[in-house]
Amino acid sequence: MLSASILAAFAFAAAAHAAESSVAADESADASAEGAAGAAQDDARAQEMDAIVVHGIRESLKASLDTKRDANAIVDAITAEDIGKFPNTNVAEAMVMIPGVTLDRRFGQGERVSIDGTDPSLNLSFIDGHPVAQAIWLYGEQPNRGFDYTLLAPEILGRLEVYKSSEARLPEGSLGGTVMMHTRLPLDLDVNTIAGSVGYNYNDQAEDGKPNASVLYSWKNDQGTFGFNIAAQHYEESVDRQGIEIFGYHPVSEYAAASPAIAAQVANGSLDANALVPDEINAAYFQQERKRNSAVVNLQFKPDERFDATLSGIYIKESFDNYNQSVYNFLHWNTATMAAVDSFTQGNHGLVTGGHSAGEGAGIIYDNQLRSSEVTTKGLDLRGAYHGEGWNLAGQIGSTKSDNPKISQYLLEPVYFGGFSWDDRHGYSFDDPAAGRDPANWGGGWLGNNGVFMAHAKDRYGQLDFGKDFTGGWINRLLVGVRYAKHDENYGLNVYGGVTPGTLADVGTISPTDILDEFSGFSPDQAHHLQVGERNILNWIRNSHLDFAHPDPGSYLNNTWALTQENSAAYVQVDFGNDVWRGNVGVRYVHTEQEGSGFNLPGSVAPVLPAPAGWYQTKESSINNWLPSFNIAYDAAPDVVLRLSGAEVIAWAPYNQMVNNTFLNDTVLTGSGGNADLEPYKSVNFNLSAEWYFAEQSVIAGSIFFKHVLNYIDTMPSTERHYNSIRDTDPTQWDSLVGSHGCTADGFCDYDISRPRNAGTAKIKGATLTYQQAFGSTGFGMVANYTYADGETSQGTPMPYQSKNSISVGPYYENGPFSARINYNWRDHYLAGGYVAGAPPAVVDDYADLGLSLGWKFNQNFMVTFDAMNLLNEKYHQYAVGNEDQLFGEYTTGRRYMANLRFNF
Repeated sequence: MLSASILAAFAFAAAAHAAESSVAADESADASAEGAAGAAQDDARAQEMDAIVVHGIRESLKASLDTKRDANAIVDAITAEDIGKFPNTNVAEAMVMIPGVTLDRRFGQGERVSIDGTDPSLNLSFIDGHPVAQAIWLYGEQPNRGFDYTLLAPEILGRLEVYKSSEARLPEGSLGGTVMMHTRLPLDLDVNTIAGSVGYNYNDQAEDGKPNASVLYSWKNDQGTFGFNIAAQHYEESVDRQGIEIFGYHPVSEYAAASPAIAAQVANGSLDANALVPDEINAAYFQQERKRNSAVVNLQFKPDERFDATLSGIYIKESFDNYNQSVYNFLHWNTATMAAVDSFTQGNHGLVTGGHSAGEGAGIIYDNQLRSSEVTTKGLDLRGAYHGEGWNLAGQIGSTKSDNPKISQYLLEPVYFGGFSWDDRHGYSFDDPAAGRDPANWGGGWLGNNGVFMAHAKDRYGQLDFGKDFTGGWINRLLVGVRYAKHDENYGLNVYGGVTPGTLADVGTISPTDILDEFSGFSPDQAHHLQVGERNILNWIRNSHLDFAHPDPGSYLNNTWALTQENSAAYVQVDFGNDVWRGNVGVRYVHTEQEGSGFNLPGSVAPVLPAPAGWYQTKESSINNWLPSFNIAYDAAPDVVLRLSGAEVIAWAPYNQMVNNTFLNDTVLTGSGGNADLEPYKSVNFNLSAEWYFAEQSVIAGSIFFKHVLNYIDTMPSTERHYNSIRDTDPTQWDSLVGSHGCTADGFCDYDISRPRNAGTAKIKGATLTYQQAFGSTGFGMVANYTYADGETSQGTPMPYQSKNSISVGPYYENGPFSARINYNWRDHYLAGGYVAGAPPAVVDDYADLGLSLGWKFNQNFMVTFDAMNLLNEKYHQYAVGNEDQLFGEYTTGRRYMANLRFNF
């Protein structure tokens, strides 16, 4: 289908060109030569843009608009407002002003980027043309291909482009769009340039602030043939997330089978046997001190206009230590906790909204998860180009790796047994508050463990491109090239038991928590619960006799895996154009080889270490893909550009989903895992756009897009039987589980496990509208966009991370020394993964974000800036698909304020 479309589009453009040529042959010949120097020189334009240093909001927006207008493909861009000043405190937050871009803000700031209604994992990002490996930072989280923009200091960037339509020359792997980020090069800057900032950021929910600083120094010789620069940053911030969580729901009938009191309510008609009961109401409290030290170094050598080479290095060290507390009334834990329920309150929409538990089985769990996490990312990249007479040869080679060798979790999990009442919006209240606040009543025969994840990611790549220019005709340039990329992902987990039993009176406590102020009427028994504290957790577990010689077999076998993916690609692309037509057509061939390894346990055998021969299995696969593409731009008038594009693209599932692995939560009996039989996503994409540049620095643009995903991967939970390690670590608790949740004496239970699967096809259709204008000499201006996206799979299920409607509005003012910008973003509800691995997919409710940036420039060398994010302190609200009243999670993260003194010499 796409090949036919390319031929038709190419033939139409050729016919149009021929018609124009027959009218004015001589004029057309001159224009062809002009096109060869213009539209066929994308690389030259990019270098020219990099060499321009803009100052201020208006110049930044103008440079970005020039990039969009001159591109052959459908491209949007962001340009730094000055050296070391990208137009936001976070790269992802800056991207939200691009039409079609939406953000997921699970920790209150832009972290994952969706483009034209696609999952963030299906959009690749590159820095200076190469990938950056990323290891996970959060204990239990799985690696994915989407870029985490929080790891990147925005100060190092000079320009960013989002390619929404593909070209044969672009790397494969993106379904929605490809993000190209560019650092500043020394030969583009003045000699002895020094720029940087010192500042302070504050989070009002954490009630804490942290310092930050950045600096860039650039030097070059008098001849402008050699130079170097270095950009370094130190950044800290306090993250504070508080909220309510519900891990799952089960029907009343399961409680009626265990509790005579509930059976009586069902019998008398006051309770619907099919109504869903929340398993628990959890008060979640996540605290983190993030620290990042980063440096980017560029050495550039350009002895003449023909040859240019750059050696770049990147180093990022990040600390993600965090303390996560969860305290919840686990009603559905085991038969005893279900039997302890003596009443339920029937609510609307098929839900139970409250109840009461009493007796020996009434239990409340207090999870303390103290985690240390340090990610180190390093990379080295060499690229060069030689420009001959009408031809050029360019190459790039390099490697990046990211390691988090010890993501350690110290888990302390005491339990309180005593009566309580609860409701789904206000938490639980103790029947005996004094007993519930006595540390001596919180303990258990099993108190915790120490888990250690290992995560390693590495990218190696090499590319060679050749271009030949043509003059005097419609074809301007021929591009051919090859690229090799290899990605390695390794993952492992060891969990060590042996934590000394005891109570919180033995462990020690600090002052109670003071959380959930934004949740009106929440129970003080839960919002101000006992708090162990980081130091007490460390002391208790480290002073225990942990059994490092015998890690938990199930945790190791289910979470140890490796994946290697190698892509070998070749492409040919033809750039064409005259005075009004321009574009490109090409094809990319990709050969992919994958090798995934993991443990595959026999269904009825308990895990043991060392693993018997044959359990560790490797699966190899290979696939070939031909990916045609075309882009056509037509200058319908001096200020109007029309565009049409089509491409066949591929993308792959997150790394962990492509191998045999299973992450289990033995307490709540959920989990997630991989599938070694997954095929790549494959999609045929079309884009149509119109742009009217009606005034200086101004545009009104509209586009429509359509994506026909030929193979779509969906993730849904299903019931699987797995061995529960609680049988070995806490026999007393295990005895209470036998007979519930399918748990049998041999150690196996029924788990809700989410696994990906090849799910047929999907279609995404949508449109964007863009308005940008500088209002003359008033200093005022406006940037605004609207995106509509509507997609579903062939089975009628919604697409993840896709909002049907989203808007961004950004008025600004810049006049003299003062500048101001307001950014308001709103997105419709969208589907996302559940909070707990294995939980059913959850819908994230409508989300609005308001940000503010102010600046005062004292002179050419100094200015102060003030930035505010999440001014609305919007709640990140998750609920069940099809029932807005069925809560899964709701969180606040607080407002963030940043003040900086910037300098530039």
